[in-house]
Amino acid sequence: MSLPSSIHPAVSDIRRRLEESEGRLSPFAAKSRLSRGRLRSEEPCPMRMDFQRDRDRIIHCKSFRRLMHKTQVFIAPAGDHYRTRLTHTLEVAQIARSIARAVNLNEDLTEAIALGHDLGHTPFGHMGEQVLNELYSEGFRHNEQSLRVVDVLEQDGRGLNLTWEVRDGILKHSKNWTDILDGGGEQAATLEGQICKLADAVAYINHDTDDAIRAGIIAADDLPKAVVRALGGSNRERINSLVIDIVSFALRTEVEGGGPPKIGMSPDINEAANALRRFLLKRVYSIVKDESEEARRVVRALYEYFTTHSDDLPVEYRLRHGGIERSIVDYISGMTDRYAMETFREVCSTR
Repeated sequence: MSLPSSIHPAVSDIRRRLEESEGRLSPFAAKSRLSRGRLRSEEPCPMRMDFQRDRDRIIHCKSFRRLMHKTQVFIAPAGDHYRTRLTHTLEVAQIARSIARAVNLNEDLTEAIALGHDLGHTPFGHMGEQVLNELYSEGFRHNEQSLRVVDVLEQDGRGLNLTWEVRDGILKHSKNWTDILDGGGEQAATLEGQICKLADAVAYINHDTDDAIRAGIIAADDLPKAVVRALGGSNRERINSLVIDIVSFALRTEVEGGGPPKIGMSPDINEAANALRRFLLKRVYSIVKDESEEARRVVRALYEYFTTHSDDLPVEYRLRHGGIERSIVDYISGMTDRYAMETFREVCSTR
């Protein structure tokens, strides 16, 4: 690849040096130069390796910016310090990178997956996801929509053309609600993807606890005593305990097994993390769910409206392949909370 004459010749050496630095990673780390490639071939960047390039594409895309105005747990909270889907994403990326660095895996790949994992999330958090799943004939899962965002919806239908490893991690980050380590469905092919899946849980059980205390739904003294003894009483202590245990578990299993590290937790810490999540389900998420009927009503009304008024969909959605129902789902799932409410009020005023 020839470079413009204005660029210093040493630039062409940067990528080579970065690829050499990947050689110092764990033999079980994913390497950019060994990537399975992109959906469409393209010239390599002279400076950035492929996973770095994917991370940058995600950060600069529209769907990433919209996460700032999408619900994490609390809908339209009266305060500036509650998490949004964007701050959740950044916390996942920080936790995942810390783990990947400690285990000597690929930080660039880990960060790209973490930053892209929730791009397909709906307005109003999981409440919006549940409604679309009920209404859409093919069902709706935000991890599948996140992959659709990076493959199809971004860049005016061209997608971001990410590497296979990032796309795999985005698709397979979702978990069930029984055990944090029993993710349900397929496991990510890379250890970096597996780290992001676990970091997602570490992030939300802790920041949702912190936000629930801030909202007055629970008090710090309400937390199960066994959880406090195992993980600590503050957000900082809990995250620190979980991350150290995940890293220790990975390093121990690598040494003892003589193969790749296992991404997991020790039994006692896993039980404490699950106990905290069960507590949140009972004392926090159930209350939020009961109070979110308005959000569900908004998503339902928008879906029903565009089903009978498809000409009101933006033209770029109507022109996409997949049919009107698919276009409606793409449009609504991409809305921020605020835009969904504004559209709902506009629609209701015409009915």
